[in-house]
Amino acid sequence: MLFMGTYTPKLDDKGRLFLPAKFRDRLAEGLVVTQGQDKCLVVWPTDVFADEAERAAARPMTNRAARRYARVLFAGGDESTPDKQGRIGIPAHLREYAGLERDVVVIGVRDRLEIWNPAAWREFQLEALEEFADLDEDDDD
Repeated sequence: MLFMGTYTPKLDDKGRLFLPAKFRDRLAEGLVVTQGQDKCLVVWPTDVFADEAERAAARPMTNRAARRYARVLFAGGDESTPDKQGRIGIPAHLREYAGLERDVVVIGVRDRLEIWNPAAWREFQLEALEEFADLDEDDDD
């Protein structure tokens, strides 16, 4: 299953997020939420996270970038299973990292979901759409 689309659920008073209904079956067996790049959170199905963890482990720990990536990936991670209503808890340290309050944006990105602060998502989109528009330039000259 590919994760696609943009959704705007809200966090409840306990920091729980209703996962978009179309993704709940894929995430029902378990997931990992961790810090992502660009101040968003990443939600990985457990099996996909295991693959990412293997890639991280395959890089030599003598490589500074590899050590940093592994630290961020694992130190901020939270493993969970959605409840019967399809909610997951977002720990306070992850909400703080991504600047999440009540309103959030959830986007599907192929093999994972990302959770964004709405203002940060709008800012990212503006920059990314400009770059996307420039992709049609022909550089074969």
